[in-house]
Amino acid sequence: QVRLVESGGGLVQAGGSLSLSCAASGLTFSTYTLGWFRQAPGKERELVASIHWSGSSTYYADSVKGRFTCSRDNARRTFTLQMNSVEPEDTAVYYCAAIFRGTTAQTMSALAYKYWGQGTQVTVSS
Repeated sequence: QVRLVESGGGLVQAGGSLSLSCAASGLTFSTYTLGWFRQAPGKERELVASIHWSGSSTYYADSVKGRFTCSRDNARRTFTLQMNSVEPEDTAVYYCAAIFRGTTAQTMSALAYKYWGQGTQVTVSS
């Protein structure tokens, strides 16, 4: 059984930092492209960042570029999103997701991801 479990969400002041972690089990972690999505109330789920299964490339949404960094540790089967200089607009539920050998093009769509975590709330106060 595949499980993705996010942790690290919470309340943070604008300008602060937060680190989200996604722990995976039940899959061959190194063969999955991973993505961090977020969904704010009344908005569509959007891709924030992703990392290719090979680790060779990453993607960041324009809204977080330069502030967020994603990384993976295949030995620990974890996927991390380091969030710096957070803004109130970053408030959302954050989800990690996995797609088997996903290409960069595939990873742009939430529909392409097979496995999802339950989400973790991030709230940024102004």
